[in-house]
Amino acid sequence: MQRIGVKTAGAAYDVVVERGSLDRAAEHVNTVAARRRLFVVADPGAWREQGRRLEAGLAGLDYTVLTMEGGEENKRLRQVEALADQMHAAGADRKCCVIAFGGGIAGDVGGFVAASYMRGVDVVQVPTTLLAQVDASIGGKTGVNLAGGKNLVGAFHQPKLVLIDPLSLSTLPEREYRAGIYEVVKHGIIWPGSLYDLMTTEREAVLRRDPEVLESIIAESVRIKAEVVSRDEREGDLRRILNYGHTLGHALEAETLYKLLRHGEAVAFGMIAAAHLAESARLLTRDDRQRIEEAVRAYGPIPSLDGVAAKNLAGRLRGDKKTIDGKVHFVLPDRIGHVRVVTGLDPEAIEKAAEKALRTCGAAPRTAERTPVMPG
Repeated sequence: MQRIGVKTAGAAYDVVVERGSLDRAAEHVNTVAARRRLFVVADPGAWREQGRRLEAGLAGLDYTVLTMEGGEENKRLRQVEALADQMHAAGADRKCCVIAFGGGIAGDVGGFVAASYMRGVDVVQVPTTLLAQVDASIGGKTGVNLAGGKNLVGAFHQPKLVLIDPLSLSTLPEREYRAGIYEVVKHGIIWPGSLYDLMTTEREAVLRRDPEVLESIIAESVRIKAEVVSRDEREGDLRRILNYGHTLGHALEAETLYKLLRHGEAVAFGMIAAAHLAESARLLTRDDRQRIEEAVRAYGPIPSLDGVAAKNLAGRLRGDKKTIDGKVHFVLPDRIGHVRVVTGLDPEAIEKAAEKALRTCGAAPRTAERTPVMPG
């Protein structure tokens, strides 16, 4: 077992990384929510694949399972209201605790339900996808989408505990697993240490889900996220570096109506685009840009991006959360293991970087098209 502490100005909690911890969930949950009424907000896919293990692990505790609707298209305020209504009908009070069980969407929605129900109740994050284990479950970000973009409504609400069982990844579909790997690669690019080298030298072991290697990369990735979050809880400065790849990645998700790509795949595209942008801004050498690109593409492929126009992606940045006072904030690498936040970049350079990334990801060039809107 590896226990990594997260300490912010507003909270302190542990991230437990342990094979088989799902089967002993009660033991861990009791350390933070003993004799409390529990409400499990469960992603349907996670519940189907790993629900029996959690049920067995929670044996003896008082819990109610609330199955949410999966998919980005259902990550909306209406779902938060529906879950809160079910909790209220079941008698949930201010002392109850939410267990968010599943991938990043379950963590975001379950966490936001906890943040908003009766103005805030406790939450335990139990992520079952690699992406959620190394990123979404840590740091207290919760929220839902609007038609205009991702995560535009939400709150910071730190969990009482994050419980990560690498064995839960055994049933994860290959594409979901690889989408999570991109987030691990991201951590290796933005922070100094051994993770980048581990992801490039142990590729085959990572892809076959070797238990020891998998636990190592999860724990190391969690340590990086925990250190960043502990220094900067609310994305005032340092925490922005965790958005590497997300600026154009989010634009790509919105442009493709949140249906074509997994979040990690969109971030993979965004990392490549940001590396090209850093090279054009003379922050990054060509050799390091190629190394970043190769590290990302080694865990591909991502779906074809034919039909996506670079101009449309650049145009979507005006509505992104990272655009402040009309200025787009980009996280750009200046070497492997270090990034910086940059503003005031030439819009034409951004569009060209997006175009290069689209070509790298196998897309034919396209001119601007009508910008679609996420269905309500």
